Amino acid sequence: MSAKPPVIAVTSGEPAGIGPELCVMLARERLAARLVVLADEALLAERAAAIGVHVALRRYAPGGSALAGTVEVEHLPLGAPSRAGRADRANSRYVLSLIDRAVAGCLAGEFDAMVTAPVQKSTINEAGIAFTGHTEYLAGRAGAKHVVMMLVGGGLRVALATTHLPLSAVPRAITRDSLLATLRVLDADLRRRFRIVRPRILVAGLNPHSGEAGYLGSEEADAIAPAIAAAAAEGIAAAGPIPADTLFVPERLKGADCVLAMYHDQGLPVLKYASFGKGVNVTLGLPFVRASVDHGTALDLAGSGKADPGSLAEAVKLAIELASSS
Repeated sequence: MSAKPPVIAVTSGEPAGIGPELCVMLARERLAARLVVLADEALLAERAAAIGVHVALRRYAPGGSALAGTVEVEHLPLGAPSRAGRADRANSRYVLSLIDRAVAGCLAGEFDAMVTAPVQKSTINEAGIAFTGHTEYLAGRAGAKHVVMMLVGGGLRVALATTHLPLSAVPRAITRDSLLATLRVLDADLRRRFRIVRPRILVAGLNPHSGEAGYLGSEEADAIAPAIAAAAAEGIAAAGPIPADTLFVPERLKGADCVLAMYHDQGLPVLKYASFGKGVNVTLGLPFVRASVDHGTALDLAGSGKADPGSLAEAVKLAIELASSS
């Protein structure tokens, strides 16, 4: 572990959402890292004033050091003036430029990890830019072959076999090979990033009762069970497929380090019930550490001072921990 505190890039996300104000609230936290907020500096100053947060903004200079009570900023200019609560597609390129800068800095070794505030996917798509989410975008920018979305919180780790897909597209996306690749990434990053010697992974079935011996669906027999068997042959401690309605009972979870759910709304409602406002989204399979909040842009709260910075603070803390263990 380096004697110097890690340098964490924090993207401020959708400028009309709560991301910018959450970023300035980070100055209140005692964090063992140097945080560099990527944002339009005037936007941060404006939002800090609107919510009554008194903070000094300081321009980022590589090689510098953190100062308590300040927010270090790398200024990237907005594409158009931004008003709290009103997303504007003219700022879509700006939002992506924040992510691109963080990725470039991580790949170059300038940043030890990146943490992302939420973006408004619909607004980016309205600008004519195909964008399904941070997870997929980061994989493309980093050239990662296979990434896995995992949320951490409430004593749980829940990973997803598929991410931002319509429910009707999920069965086609679940294949033996894709699940095996996911289990490999999970096992590798739980060992490397989370320092778990032999991760134990519980794998959910897709259908009710895990298909009821084929009467309620064949994906378990055709794809999920073969992937688990192949993973086990490689020394990965994966078990299942387990019916999702009994997978999350405490007695079963006691013996697990992670749950692999088949789709977004199969696993995440449980985790968010247990940890909403404190949960963290982690992207596994990238060549760097990336963590994020467990919530959206909350346009209705932007500029009100009512947004809870808990999830962003937890994301930064986890990024510091994971960066320090890499």
